[in-house]
Amino acid sequence: MLDALYVKQLENNVWFSELPSIFQNFILDKAQLLHIKKDQNIFLSGDTFNGIYAVLEGTIRLGYINIQGKEAVAAIVEPIMWFGEISLVDQQPRSHDAIAVRSAIILHIHAQDLIQLLEQHSQFWFYIAKLTTQKLRFAFLELISIQTQTIYQRLAQRLITILGGYGNLLHIENNIIHLSQEQLAQMLVCSRQTINQELHNLEKEGIIQVSFKKIEVIDYQKLQNIAYNLND
Repeated sequence: MLDALYVKQLENNVWFSELPSIFQNFILDKAQLLHIKKDQNIFLSGDTFNGIYAVLEGTIRLGYINIQGKEAVAAIVEPIMWFGEISLVDQQPRSHDAIAVRSAIILHIHAQDLIQLLEQHSQFWFYIAKLTTQKLRFAFLELISIQTQTIYQRLAQRLITILGGYGNLLHIENNIIHLSQEQLAQMLVCSRQTINQELHNLEKEGIIQVSFKKIEVIDYQKLQNIAYNLND
C-alpha cells in the first residue's frame, strides 16, 4: 500500500480524482514505487510499452535525442503528472524518451496489470482517452501560441503550464519549477540567449526569481496576465 503522503498527492491529480473507485483502488493496489537516479532512463524512444507512470518526487524530461546528440524537449514533468499512456492507446513503440532530470520517485503501473483491468472493464478506456487527449489539447494550444503569441507570452504560458502540471493539478501547492534555461529554450524553440533575456525581464518585474536550474514564481497573477494578455 502506498504511503499516505503519496496517496494525498494522487488525490490532488485531476485525472486520478475523476476515476471510479474500482480504478483508483486498482492503482493503489498494483502500483510499484521506482527510485530513479539523475539521468536514468525510464524508457526510450522505440521501447516496447511496459506500463504508465506518475511522478511523485523529482523531475522527468520527455523528449528525444538523435544520433548526433541533438536534444528536443517536449515537456518537463513534475509531481504529480501521469505519462507513458500513448503507446497503450496506439499499440506502437514509445514515441519519445523519459529521462530523470534529477533523482525521482515514480509510480509504475505494469502493462500486463493495466491491460487486464481494461479487458475486464472496457468502459475504463474512456479515462485512458482523457489522459491522452489532455496532452493533445496542450500540444494544439502550443502550436497556436507559436503562430500568434510573442516569445514573452509563450514563456509565461509555459511556466504556468509546467507549474500546473499540464492541467494535472487540482491545486498548485509548489511555486518552484526545476529546469534549466537550455531546456526552456528547447521547449520554446528559440535560443538560450532569448530565454535568458525574457527571464531577466520577468525577474525585473518581480514576477519570478531565477537560480541555477530553478525558477520560483513570485507573482502568479502577473504571470497569468502576461500569458493570456489579461488586464491588470
